[in-house]
Order: sequence, then C-alpha cells, then structure tokens
Amino acid sequence: MNIIDDLKWRGAINQATDLDALKELTDNNKIALYCGTDPTGDSLHIGHLIPFMILKRFQLAGHHPVIIIGGGTGAIGDPSGRKSERQLQTMDQVHHNEEALTAQMKKLFGTENFTIVNNYDWLSQISLLDFLRDYGKLFNINTMLNKEVVASRLEAGISFTEFTYQILQSVDFLHLYRHNDVQLQIGGSDQWGNITAGIDLIHKVEGPDTKVYGLTIPLMLKADGTKFGKTAGGAVWLDPKKTSPYEFYQFWINQDDRDVVKYLKYFTFLSKDEIDALAEKVKNEPWKREAQRRLAEEVTKFVHGEAAVEEAERISKALFSGDVADLSVDEIEQGFKNMPSVDVENKKENIVIWLTDNGIEPSRRQARQDVSNGAIRINGEKVDDVDAEIDPSTHFAGKFVIVRKGKKHYFLARVK
Repeated sequence: MNIIDDLKWRGAINQATDLDALKELTDNNKIALYCGTDPTGDSLHIGHLIPFMILKRFQLAGHHPVIIIGGGTGAIGDPSGRKSERQLQTMDQVHHNEEALTAQMKKLFGTENFTIVNNYDWLSQISLLDFLRDYGKLFNINTMLNKEVVASRLEAGISFTEFTYQILQSVDFLHLYRHNDVQLQIGGSDQWGNITAGIDLIHKVEGPDTKVYGLTIPLMLKADGTKFGKTAGGAVWLDPKKTSPYEFYQFWINQDDRDVVKYLKYFTFLSKDEIDALAEKVKNEPWKREAQRRLAEEVTKFVHGEAAVEEAERISKALFSGDVADLSVDEIEQGFKNMPSVDVENKKENIVIWLTDNGIEPSRRQARQDVSNGAIRINGEKVDDVDAEIDPSTHFAGKFVIVRKGKKHYFLARVK
C-alpha cells in the first residue's frame, strides 16, 4: 500500500495541498519530509506524538524524515492553538529543553535514515534588515491576517513577535527545501496556516512549479467529545520521569471500546489485517479487551522499549493477583504512585494497632475483624492472626509495606 493510501485508511489526513500529486511523488521517489516542535517544555506528551507517528511511517516506508527542534522559533512562541501570548522562556531554559527533546527524538527515530536539526542555527544568522528585505517583503499583511492562527487572536490581541511566527516557520521550510531536499511538511491541524505560508514563500522564491506539499493530521477527539491525551492527573508524557512506563501502559489499556480501533490505526504500526482482526474482537468479545492490551503493548514498546512493556505487565499482573512480593522497589513506585499511601515508622508493631494508628483501618474493632476474616494481606501474604507483628524492615529494602484489604483496596506504607 502506498504511504498516502495507508494514511487515508488510518484516517490520519486532515488537509493536504495536492494529495494526488503527493501520492504520485511518493509512488516514484523516496522523499525528505519534516515536522517541527518548539522546545516549550523538556518532554513531548502523547498529543505531540501524533504527527511524529506519521513521520515514522514515512521513515519505515523508506523516506527520509527531518525533525526541527525549534530553538529559534521556540524563543519567539507559536500562537497556534492559543488564546493568549506565550510567556517567553529564558535562553537557558530553551537550550535545556532542546537537549531533552533531541534525546527523545533519537530514541523514537534511531540514527539511520533520519536527520535532526535546530532552526536556531539559521534563524539566528538573519539580521533584522535581511529579515525585512528578503522575507517580510514577500508576505502580504492581508493574507497573514486571514490565516486562522492570526484571525482567531485579533480580538484578544497578538504581539508583532507572535504575528511574525508564520514567517519564521516559512523560512524553515525554504531552508530545508534548499539544504535538505525537503518537499513535504507535516503538522497538526492548527499548523495549516503556517504550512501553506511556507509553500507560498517557496513558490515565490524558487518558482511556482516547485514541488513542495503540506499535510496536516486531524484534531484527535475521544468518542465522548473531549480532547485526547489528557487525564485527571494531566498530560501523558513521553519522559518516564514525568509519566512512568506503567502509567503510560495503563493509559492505553484503559481506552474506551469506541476509541481503541482508531488509536490502533494512529499509534501502532500493525497491518490492516491485524487491526481488522482486533476490531472484530472488540465487536464480538469486548470483555477480553485484547485490542486495548495490544494497543498498550505496541505504543509502550515504541516509546519506552520492550523491557518497559514487560515491567508494566508484571506490575499489572501482580496488582490484579495480589502477588506483590516479587516486585522491585522501582516497580512499587510506579504501580502504587496514585494509590492511597501513608508514612510509617520503622518499628515492629502489632498488626491491629499498626493498621489503626496508620489510618488504614477506622478502628481496632474493625481491624481485628478484617484480620480474623482473612481480608488483610501484608506484602502479598495473608495475615489472619490478630497477634501478628508487622516489621517494616523485612521487605522491599525496608522502604515499603504493601497492604491489601479485600480484593481491590491497596495501601502503600512508606517507611520513614
């Protein structure tokens, strides 16, 4: 299947400047294409991941992806998708973010058939007079005002700095066309105005028949109409320090049946036959959640690697079964991050007193009843003797005591 046909089947094309010509070009040539990200933070989240998944598909089809880490544009701030001005970052913060995002991109794209560049390298070399004479003269203010990215901000106001952002992004496309043979820019749906501005600039400078194209990805919404990628705890980050691999895995495995096939198309490299088979299972055997499990496996493997998938599955299995004794300290940190926790003293104590004094049981009477009934497990072991003692130093390097009350309720005691 041609890459463009594949993207159509996946529902991954929102707008394109000349899709038929682009299909013909990619049928007969291996092209260079690019997507950019500004270093506004030190990690991408899964919302950012969508256009880069498209870039990865082109790479796997033999095309050459180029990624811009926008050290230059990031110092200015993209007004796209915003109702107010961005807070400008210090250059030290921008450089820190550049390094972090570059490392993430190398992890996703490897080192073969892939180029990563920083637009600070060429944008910083343009003087104000050169900017106005060589580029500003080629942009019509009326056209710029009609771009959605600017028009949506006119009532609230937009600074001249952010107003000129589309010129800088256009210069990027021109630079990459000249120096990296880039013919296609990919971006989110909010980037359409910036992308077409770049194509217009190239046509004015290099000639109207220059073969350059733009393609945007649809805005991702969940079946309930809410924005994809947000949870009660905030964004789902690619940085494992911000969102642990276990949390990342759980995000995908908890997706709604109505969304999971769409996400398999967007976020995995499974074939049409494999996804169609999983779609049938969603329809006929939804309780098995095989599609969600495969989605979680594939995306977690792509972002964090095979070992992270195995770790996430091991934590999930342990929490479901209650057999937590063999979890590592790091796995406990991941798996119990959002569960009720309490700080406890590192001292031996009667189980009834310990459960009550640390707020896990509401009263000693209830604690004795739950222990006697076999409803309490400590570090995976059932304890039904009300005279038993808890020694926090005996498991998990003396850092944790895991309490399970009944079948579903876990508590993490952090040893001080």
